Amino acid sequence: MSSVGTGDAECDVAVVGAGLLGVACALALARAGLTVAVLDRGPVGGGTTGAGEGNLLVSDKELGPELALALRSLALWRDLAAEFGDVFEYEPKGGLVVARDGAELDVLRKLAAAQRESGVLAEDVDPAGTYALEPHLAGGLAGGAYYPQDAQIMPSLAAAHLMRAAQRLGARLYTHSPVTAIVRGGDGGGICAVQTPVARINTPCVINAAGVWAGEVAALAGSAMPVQPRRGFILVTAPQPPLVRHKVYLAAYVSDVASSDAELQTSAVVESTKAGTVLIGASRERVGLDRRLSVPALHRLAAQAVDLFPALAQAELIRAYCGFRPYLPDHLPAIGPDPHVPGLYHACGHEGAGIERRRFWT
Repeated sequence: MSSVGTGDAECDVAVVGAGLLGVACALALARAGLTVAVLDRGPVGGGTTGAGEGNLLVSDKELGPELALALRSLALWRDLAAEFGDVFEYEPKGGLVVARDGAELDVLRKLAAAQRESGVLAEDVDPAGTYALEPHLAGGLAGGAYYPQDAQIMPSLAAAHLMRAAQRLGARLYTHSPVTAIVRGGDGGGICAVQTPVARINTPCVINAAGVWAGEVAALAGSAMPVQPRRGFILVTAPQPPLVRHKVYLAAYVSDVASSDAELQTSAVVESTKAGTVLIGASRERVGLDRRLSVPALHRLAAQAVDLFPALAQAELIRAYCGFRPYLPDHLPAIGPDPHVPGLYHACGHEGAGIERRRFWT
């Protein structure tokens, strides 16, 4: 999707970042009747959004704000799927979390029981029920928990279609337009404009939805946001015969998501797509913006996936790629007004859950 914004302009709100968070904000603002400009240093969905698996999960959410946001987001995605049709490959496939032994199963069932108290649909399943849901799983598993609300989308498609919907309502898009300055002025020091190499956008309001670059955007406005990139890899197989019916992962994945460890962590997450390919994740490590392939990470992911689904040992891998999750130390996103800069709002730091924890601004 190419840029259509050129030259200086004025708008009610400038959204910095054209990933799913940014374009969702832009669409909601445009629907509310505001004039919007969306700016990104690259293309629409070219950062974390384009590298994501498209998970819409409640199964891996611990109690508190992130679970509440995930439940709300699932409802929003269901509404969007009904409105837009099948253009972003929405699949309410459900998720299955499996335990290798009794100790893991006890922890998993305690989490599921607590999640049910907050409105999550979670069903305890014994070994027979586990294999009824996923017949090709490896033997010897102790059981699991089934989450029928878990779903999946194709994030890059979703970002493109939400952005186009916002453009039809008048939103302007500036791709390959990094923000080089945020201008403040007046007695209160509020925002006046954002500057790019080719245009100045006069605006009293900026939404910082810049993902792993959100700290840089905050600094341009004279504030701080301690977002760090957390690298993750995904393996993609050639199209397979029907093998994986749901999103399937080990119970250890939940603790990895909540971990603050900077070192490499991997826990198998396996799911199929509508095209028949199988996606294999997930790894986590904080190594800055280093995009080099990590053989140890890929080896561990592949081995863990085969441990879950032995038939994958015969699958052909067609590619591997990495992305960067916008990580904040407390594992919660920053959503709302900046306390120090009038007119600056943040929608960032969602780590790997930006799709399911996003918020529409109204």
